[in-house]
Amino acid sequence: MADRYYLTTAIFYPSAGPALHSLFEAIGADAVARYQRLLGKDVRFLTGMDEHSANLERQARERGVEPRALVDEWAASWRAGFDRFEISYDRFIRTTDPDHARASIEMVRRALATGDIYKGTYAGWFCPGDNEFKTDSQIVDGRCPDHPTLELEWLEEENYFFRLSRYQGALEQLYREHPSFCEPEHFRNEVLGWLNDGVTDFSISRAGGTWGIPFPDDSTHRIYVWFDALTNYLTGAGFPDDPGSFELWWPADLHVIGKNITRFHCLYWPAMLMSAGLPLPESIFAHGFMQMKGERMSKTRGNIIDPEVAAALFGVDGVRYVVLREIPFDRDGDVTAESLVRRYNAELANDLGNLVNRTVSMSARYLDRSLPSVSVADAPADRELQAAAASAVEAYHAAMARLHLDEALGAVMDLTSAANGYAESQAPWVRDKEGDAARVGAILATMAETCRILGHLMAPFTPAAAAELHTQLGVGVPYDDRGAGGPGLERLLAWGSVPEGWQTGDAQPLFPRVELSEGEAPPAGGVP
Repeated sequence: MADRYYLTTAIFYPSAGPALHSLFEAIGADAVARYQRLLGKDVRFLTGMDEHSANLERQARERGVEPRALVDEWAASWRAGFDRFEISYDRFIRTTDPDHARASIEMVRRALATGDIYKGTYAGWFCPGDNEFKTDSQIVDGRCPDHPTLELEWLEEENYFFRLSRYQGALEQLYREHPSFCEPEHFRNEVLGWLNDGVTDFSISRAGGTWGIPFPDDSTHRIYVWFDALTNYLTGAGFPDDPGSFELWWPADLHVIGKNITRFHCLYWPAMLMSAGLPLPESIFAHGFMQMKGERMSKTRGNIIDPEVAAALFGVDGVRYVVLREIPFDRDGDVTAESLVRRYNAELANDLGNLVNRTVSMSARYLDRSLPSVSVADAPADRELQAAAASAVEAYHAAMARLHLDEALGAVMDLTSAANGYAESQAPWVRDKEGDAARVGAILATMAETCRILGHLMAPFTPAAAAELHTQLGVGVPYDDRGAGGPGLERLLAWGSVPEGWQTGDAQPLFPRVELSEGEAPPAGGVP
């Protein structure tokens, strides 16, 4: 059996549908999942929705419907959005799923058995936007900085608490021995700062209400967020119903989360797993945020980008590319409609799209679509481009290993630029006029081989466009539409791995150029 790889996103707060900044995390995680499949691994990719929020219950009551009816509608919208943007998840988990309720209850029971849960009184400011009690240091001008339009609520109630303080030493040891447990380093340093200040026990239940998973042996309480939402990662691996599946898939190789929930994933979650006697995930990677004018995008601020409008402008693959190229995955990045258009036109339409189009078109014009084996290309310029391909592949793998997705795409664009420079310097149109058919064939075979490699490098990011690229080249696609079932990237990226040459197909614009006419609305909603 192939090596297995278990990857998750954080599960998303319920709303009517995802904005582009919400899809950013899922698109990035999907690129990682597709890359791992291309490497030949058996991937399980989990994403989904965190449905037991007090905010959702309140909104449902205001609409005169039951919470389940509202969240069913919203979950269907999110799932459709994920499908639209080619998120190749294996399960879209919902915290209302019956197997997840059993997993959450089992986690609470284990913590009860180890004496890590006690009853106490909590008083503090609660943000309904993210279902979190806020400390004084987390409040800015009387508001939650992530939801500045929402009023904080002062709550005093009897809750069950988890003894996080009992795990202070164990967490310190974890980060001494495995500092890469939380990546990247700049977000890990923030976590270490909280740890150095001393961790405190946290509430794991809410009293009253009927929406949520009942607390074991106390029907007056519902399990609150952390023993509910975080447990979804275990549920997705088969806990506790399927021990065989759980043994295969757990621990997770990677949790991809937003930087705003590192405290819960990098301190609360490992302690909860220690309490339950379960292995810890291999790594947690916190990404930054899509920003506009220095502010985090959010529906409450109104500075969001409508993914459907963006897809109408760039296409789904174009959207996937520009957000992961424009915004470093490991830190915040500012975007505007104009910056996305510039990035798309410069790199996809002008560089990569033009390279593929000219290669396929010239093969038809000069060679009747029949490319010779690339092994005959032995001029110094040909060897230089082959070396550039090897260098780009090495840089690409190194960047993907660090989840620096923008840098991986930068390596793709470096090779694209080298191939376009090669075409200009070798000028097959001039060699054709000179009657040097052998050299024309060698040049176009070298260009086509570079395009073939570029298609495989782009496949995790722009899967449909990569498949179309290979179709136009005439080499076919050796893996399925999720990136699985192929011979492995090492073989696919080897120079000359199609030794007999091939017949190219029809040239079509791969990434049509985008023009924003004067006065045309940018791909955003609520942006002045």
